Amino acid sequence: MNQLNVLVAGSTGYIGVQLVKFLCKHKYIKIRYLCGNSSIGKNIYTYDKTLKKYNLPKIVKVNYRYFKEVDVIFTALPNGQSQIIANNLNKRNVLIDLSADFRIKDVNIYKKFYKIKHKSKKLLNKSAYGLSELNRKNIKDKKIIACPGCYPTSIIVPLYPLFKGKYLKKNKVIIDSKSGYSGAGRGILKKAKKINLFKSLSAYGIPNHRHNAEISQELSYLSNKNKFNFTPHILPMFRGILSTIYVEKEKSISTEKVVKFLKEFYKKHKFIRINKKNALIGTKNVINTNYCDISVCETKNKNRLVILSAIDNLIKGGAGQAIQNLNIKFGFKIDEGLI
Repeated sequence: MNQLNVLVAGSTGYIGVQLVKFLCKHKYIKIRYLCGNSSIGKNIYTYDKTLKKYNLPKIVKVNYRYFKEVDVIFTALPNGQSQIIANNLNKRNVLIDLSADFRIKDVNIYKKFYKIKHKSKKLLNKSAYGLSELNRKNIKDKKIIACPGCYPTSIIVPLYPLFKGKYLKKNKVIIDSKSGYSGAGRGILKKAKKINLFKSLSAYGIPNHRHNAEISQELSYLSNKNKFNFTPHILPMFRGILSTIYVEKEKSISTEKVVKFLKEFYKKHKFIRINKKNALIGTKNVINTNYCDISVCETKNKNRLVILSAIDNLIKGGAGQAIQNLNIKFGFKIDEGLI
């Protein structure tokens, strides 16, 4: 199979650099353009020395004439910018976007949470929500793939099948998620001293963190009765997310049945690992991988369960899932470039 030509816009952010590292390992990919703004003229290995061994182009500003030369455009840009790029795609291009620009289908909700008027409304129906394990057909069919946010990935992966299978009560969900600071982007380092980043644990985004819109949208496809409280926290570590999800199961269903159902649901999905009942998992085993580890734990309250979900926010919650979606779209092995 011939190689696909690729352009990466936003190549120097944490997720952008991680994406480039995966693309360098992908045997069906040729990186034609690496794009940035403040980094124009630099080498990408300035941001990660392990990339020095690859023959990669220097960073340039995005130019729409480059689009004629590439098959796939990855965007890891601030919210709002991918909409403009999408408006300039040609018939050849597939856009895989790592911002929120095409995740939210209702432009009014998008504006409410992101404070930006959507500039590409007509293309929203031509985009797929790219949660790889749950939306394969749409990913395969669409020209624009919106990769999910990191928190939503860790939350929707365990909850969606259990709500679909009617194993859980839908109006009694509490989500407590903790993330490494890389999830906030390189800009967080400028605020590090002010917020005591490296020595404290902080809650934020209460009650209107942006990812509420995305979680609510995806779960509402199962039932409008889904109600949840979501509280994110930032940890003094670089990468990784652990979501602790408090749920109430239907009374007639055992914990063993919940675990068995999840294992059956995800048995054909390489990157979802369901642990045995009551396993106390953390981020240790998912860091620098594309895996999502899930554990279902019993509590002292008979019908209450705690679901633990761990991912690497830069990989399964970002660049890794983007590569999965690339592989689905073009019919490559699901782990091509990822292992």
